[in-house]
This record gives sequence, C-alpha cells and structure tokens, in this order.
Amino acid sequence: MNDDRIDEIGENHIATSAKNPVREDAFTISDKEKIAKIEESVKDILHTLGMDLTDDSIQGTPKRVAKAFVNELFMGLNPANRPKASTFENNYNYGEMLVEKNIVVYSTCEHHLLPIIGRAHVAYISNGKVIGLSKMNRIVEYFAKRPQVQERLTMQIVQEMQKALGTEDVACVIDAKHLCVNSRGIKDIESSTVTSEFGGKFKEKETKKEFLQYLQMDTQF
Repeated sequence: MNDDRIDEIGENHIATSAKNPVREDAFTISDKEKIAKIEESVKDILHTLGMDLTDDSIQGTPKRVAKAFVNELFMGLNPANRPKASTFENNYNYGEMLVEKNIVVYSTCEHHLLPIIGRAHVAYISNGKVIGLSKMNRIVEYFAKRPQVQERLTMQIVQEMQKALGTEDVACVIDAKHLCVNSRGIKDIESSTVTSEFGGKFKEKETKKEFLQYLQMDTQF
C-alpha cells in the first residue's frame, strides 16, 4: 500500500476489518516480555526526537509508557482480559428495555494512537436473561481498551451483548471526541463523532425512537 493510500485511510478513519487486526501469534510472549520490548522502542523514539533520557523527569517514561500500553490502554487486545458476562434468569419478568447511559469510553485511535474520549449508551430487551449492570460497563471498557475505530467499537459492544444475552435486541450509541481530529490535522476542538448499532427490535422505528428519547432525559443527580 502506498503512502498516499495509508494517509487517506488514517485521515478518514476507515476500518479495514470488522475485527481488530491482531496477529495470530500476538500472545505467544508474556506481558512482562512485551513491556520490556516496548520500553526499548519508546526509548528509541524519544532519543530520535532529541530527548535527553538521562534527565530525571523523563528517565522512567519508557517503562511507564510500556506498562500503560500493556496493562491499561491496550489491555483489551488480550483475550485473557475478556470480562465474564454473567447473566441471570429474568425472574421478575421485566419486559421493557433496559438502558445503561453515559458509560465512559476511553479508547485510542488506531490510526494515530491518540485518545478517543466519550460516552456509550447501551440498551437491551430481555428474552429471559438479564446481565449485571457493571458487566455492561466492563464490556464497553474491554473493547475500548485497544487501538480502535469508533464504528468497530460500537458493533463489537452490541455483538458481545447479543452473544451473552442470547438475543438480537441490543443497541448501542457512542458519542466521542477524537484527539486526532481535535488536536492535529483540522484541529477542530468542538466536533464529536456519533455512531450507532441497532439489533433486532431496535431496528423498528418506535423502539429505536423510545431508546433515543431515553438518551435525552436529564439524569444528572
């Protein structure tokens, strides 16, 4: 792929796959080994930029960055960190939609490795199973903590919820700021990106309308 095509994909936030492009051998080495390798790479980057790595302030930066990459920012790449989406029988026969609003999204643009910061709103209609509220947050976090594009993230959250609950009736809307847009390139600090994925009954006009109306409710306490 030539440089112009690479730049075009990056600037237009195009995803080349509905799945994250992860190598099959990605987890054949330990996290400790990954941290050591990334630390050396970050040292090289900072040295190339002209930074003095003997300075007290920056001396520990390569290791801090490496640990943050493996243990926090990109921990969602590792299948071992996948949250167990425990479900329960809907014994109280709640038949309306359940909406979890304003789930904080901290992700990283896979084109520039700059932050994506926003909110996810996730809903489902039970067909006999319910899921713990905190599990919905953990599912969002797991798929967010990897180099991402927002469209893919939205789809992955819905697909994971559908799999856990055994129903197609799941929806997700994400509204987020991309620092690759806000802090570089066009440098538009006001714009945000909204993506949505609607499954099952949420594709129906009235159900979708009801879900979106819930998102407009003032729930600040």
